[in-house]
Amino acid sequence: MQDYSQLLIDKTDEITKQWLDSVIKDKEIQSADHLSIAEIKDHINDVINALVTVLAEYQENDVETLTIASIHHGFLRAEQNFNPEEVVREYHLLRSIILKNLKEGMMQGSVEEAFRAISLINQMIDTVIAQCFKSYVEARLQELEQLQNELSLTVEQLKRLVRASQDNLSELAHELKTPLTSIIGYSDLFLRQSRLSKTRDGMPSLEHIERVLSSGRRLLTIINDALELSCYEAGKLEVKLAPTDTRTVLNGVVEVMQPLADSRGLQLIVNCNQAPHQVITDASRLHQILINLVSNAIRYTETGSIIIECLSISDQEWSIIVKDTGIGISPEDQLRLFQPFERATTFNGKRPPDSTGLGLAIVERLVNLLQGRIYLASQVGDGSTFTVILPFTVQAQKKKV
Repeated sequence: MQDYSQLLIDKTDEITKQWLDSVIKDKEIQSADHLSIAEIKDHINDVINALVTVLAEYQENDVETLTIASIHHGFLRAEQNFNPEEVVREYHLLRSIILKNLKEGMMQGSVEEAFRAISLINQMIDTVIAQCFKSYVEARLQELEQLQNELSLTVEQLKRLVRASQDNLSELAHELKTPLTSIIGYSDLFLRQSRLSKTRDGMPSLEHIERVLSSGRRLLTIINDALELSCYEAGKLEVKLAPTDTRTVLNGVVEVMQPLADSRGLQLIVNCNQAPHQVITDASRLHQILINLVSNAIRYTETGSIIIECLSISDQEWSIIVKDTGIGISPEDQLRLFQPFERATTFNGKRPPDSTGLGLAIVERLVNLLQGRIYLASQVGDGSTFTVILPFTVQAQKKKV
């Protein structure tokens, strides 16, 4: 009798290596591009070890370990922002690699033994997928609930914003309308399908949840940007000054922006050898300025690169330069680009659908808050360069009595 459990034990390391290589190279699993090997690998060895016990007729099936590992994996992949198709793809790759590695051994055993082994492997992989999906959906529903709570908390702030100023209200309402309509529509569809369906973890339901979460996140971004702008105009935006390592801030920005640049096939180049090691500033506001500038550069760049440069320019000031190879900005757009709700147009005369026109307005105000200056140089078709000049030491402002 062929011992497929021992064969699987012997092949475990090779199967794990092949699976990791396949996931990393698979273009349909893009969410793994920015993860480490350990983050991708996660529970795969637990799955293989549990399969060993299933294939061994003399051992008790270790399904409990398999279930726990799968539930953990579902929560993890939801946290890592994998989409449902990517999770399924992971397990399909694992199934095919296991069967490929056992193929030679199966050919040496009887047809009945081989059929039993294949059936058990398929059954257990299907169990893993089901358990993983269950926890994945639960994690997404928890995120949806948290999002709803956050939206509720911002409603009163938004009302205060509306009462304080009617300027640009129609523009803001327009920007809020699309994601809010999507949230309402897909939430209603998801709830109706949940009532009619016997299961809540099907692919259509997951797609609806993903759309709701995506639209909800966008809505929160718009609201938070509007509130930030309102706080600045009201003189209520404060800075928290502290010694700040510029390279730590830059590394944090690159960590956040690298996956977005990779997804668009753009190079993100950092040249900060001449940057000051430490300045007195508000690290979170500095991080916010850079995130807005870099994300804006990526949004308006189709091919090429985004370059971030930092250097000391005097004994009192230093500069941050964000340069892209994007579409460039026309002179008339440059004159109004730092005003709220103003956006640069693309070659076809349209504005990017994911831009609210608040990002650069917030950047200019944050730069002013950090007692700096911002300059723009751009030509249509030849990219744009934003230069921010900041003091080494931001002076604390006296609070008005």
